[in-house]
Amino acid sequence: MIRRAGNMARPSRLAHKWLMTAPRPTRDQFAALRAVPTRWADNDVYGHVNNAAYYGFFDTAVNAWLIERGLLDIAESPAIGLVIETGCRYHAALSFPQTLEVALRVEKLGNSSVRYALALFAEGEPEAAADGWFVHVYVDRTTRRPVPIPAPVRAALETLIVA
Repeated sequence: MIRRAGNMARPSRLAHKWLMTAPRPTRDQFAALRAVPTRWADNDVYGHVNNAAYYGFFDTAVNAWLIERGLLDIAESPAIGLVIETGCRYHAALSFPQTLEVALRVEKLGNSSVRYALALFAEGEPEAAADGWFVHVYVDRTTRRPVPIPAPVRAALETLIVA
């Protein structure tokens, strides 16, 4: 719940209490980190990164990680990961011009699905400004029916599991 106070938005008492007590992930809880610059268009009318942009940062981090390791060919991979669920918790405001660091780990690796945990850090900050999750289900490119995660992808994803 956001209440408007003059020209500024501020959280309700309930939202403020939650923001102050929700655990903020730290960098050591993740296996990979990627720098992502914010863009002018990421800011909303309140002067901070719009919530929809956070999902774009998550998507970029996961898919760039897969592409850089040769595990996803956007045009040709026979098995592709479709996003079936995402979520995000916000802890602190981010805004343009900031460089963000997106942290990534695998929380659960199933037969045909993987659940990633992600966090957004302001550059150099020890605690996350936001954290969330992202679930891919691997499907056949043509039929869109679930398939087992391909062995090379599974092996790589196992390196993102943090004990």
